[in-house]
Amino acid sequence: MENSGIAKGSRTLVIVVAIAALLIALHSVFSQLSAPKVYGADDTEIAVSAGDRFSVKVADSPADGYRWIIAEPRPDPAVLKAAGGREVPDGAPPPSSGAARYLDFEAVRPGRTDLRLLRCRRCGAGAADEAGARSLNFRVTVG
Repeated sequence: MENSGIAKGSRTLVIVVAIAALLIALHSVFSQLSAPKVYGADDTEIAVSAGDRFSVKVADSPADGYRWIIAEPRPDPAVLKAAGGREVPDGAPPPSSGAARYLDFEAVRPGRTDLRLLRCRRCGAGAADEAGARSLNFRVTVG
């Protein structure tokens, strides 16, 4: 009789562990499915939903002194807000030969706004006219 109590307790433990493993697996899948969408330089039309996060990926080369910024006129803050950024080295030698910069954004509420990115060295007044400057323009629609 005592063995059936132990067996029942073991069975319950196995079920609890299996449910926990299933929940962890589901969380992992949903996290990957809900990861921020990444848009490239050629994606000039971006459509997202309010509350979504997304990134714009641009080529970056820290060694040349240029960097990407959000340029004027800035996006409507009621529609879109900047949420940081990060740089990911490309892994090709030498390490400073290039990287990808991800500029992160959050869609605040429904509307439409323009997002202009500028690759500049001085990045002050007149930066768009400096030699080597480059700009990217995106139309962001939040539904």
